[in-house]
Amino acid sequence: MSRDKGPTWKKSRRLGVSLSGTGKELEKRPYPPGEHGPTQRRKLSEYGLQLQEKQKLRFMYGLNERQFKNIFEEAGSMKGVHGENFMVLLESRLDNLVYRLGFARTRRGARQLVNHGHITVDGGRVDIPSYRVVPGQTIGVREKSLNLDVIKDAREITNHVPEYLDLNEDNLEATFTRLPDRSELPSEITEALIVEFYSR
Repeated sequence: MSRDKGPTWKKSRRLGVSLSGTGKELEKRPYPPGEHGPTQRRKLSEYGLQLQEKQKLRFMYGLNERQFKNIFEEAGSMKGVHGENFMVLLESRLDNLVYRLGFARTRRGARQLVNHGHITVDGGRVDIPSYRVVPGQTIGVREKSLNLDVIKDAREITNHVPEYLDLNEDNLEATFTRLPDRSELPSEITEALIVEFYSR
């Protein structure tokens, strides 16, 4: 196991959710790390449950606490349900949409593609992973990056692109057609607990 995979896999097992998005962390040992293995039973307090849910979502999207809380506060100033708005804002990040399109196997890999200047928005290079994509914008891979092995490898295993992204397979360009519905976002997250956590 690589050095950076180790902590991520442990976090995935502790939180009971695949943080890489591949599900591999939980295949062999779907229980928290520790010497007692699958026999461990821990009843979390209400605060513990809220904190765990926050960490689950924060690690899933790969954000630090400050980034995460800033987006949460922005979601609170929008019309509608705070928790759902928060999830939609997270999903609209450029690095996440690159991952959803299958240009990278993990969100972390997608973040690197963006950082290294391989991704365009409306034809112009954007190297900020947190860039907020709005409906109607087009995400693409730079022409000179189309043959990157990491993108080819990721495309081979991707079999589902969300309905809010209209992908042209031939030139690896996709339009973000609309904001996602809550039903299209991670079902293993109870965002109401995160709202409760920050409302304490």
